[in-house]
Amino acid sequence: MKTRTTAALLFTALLAGPVLAATCDIEIEGNDAMQFNKTAIAVPASCKQFTVKLKHVGKMPKAAMGHNWVLSKAADAQGVAADGIGAGLDKAYVKPGDARVIAHSKVIGGGEADAVSFDVAKLKAGDSYAWFCSFPGHASLMKGTLALVK
Repeated sequence: MKTRTTAALLFTALLAGPVLAATCDIEIEGNDAMQFNKTAIAVPASCKQFTVKLKHVGKMPKAAMGHNWVLSKAADAQGVAADGIGAGLDKAYVKPGDARVIAHSKVIGGGEADAVSFDVAKLKAGDSYAWFCSFPGHASLMKGTLALVK
């Protein structure tokens, strides 16, 4: 009887398939045509940290066509982008100490990459989040949404 129970449990486990671990990172590419290759990110609630790997696949330097990745609540995105312009390139076009910014990368140019990680506990289920490039003039085209998912 014990052998039959053990065999049944093993068979059930095999049928259930492997348990997939949550993916707690994503790679996003920006190019010289002011485009990101993604428009939405789903962050698993089971992640403690989430990492965004930003890669500039273009050739232009960061002073001319730089890109970064900035995360805020959707309602704050326009203000964060507008206030960031005055911060300048050396501050990644993010106003220093801006409490509306959840996370941001540095500004990168063609062929460069950067990564930023943030604490998933900063996100709340049901809230709307936006991510964008805060390089002047880019936020209207280079943007996406982020959601916390189960």
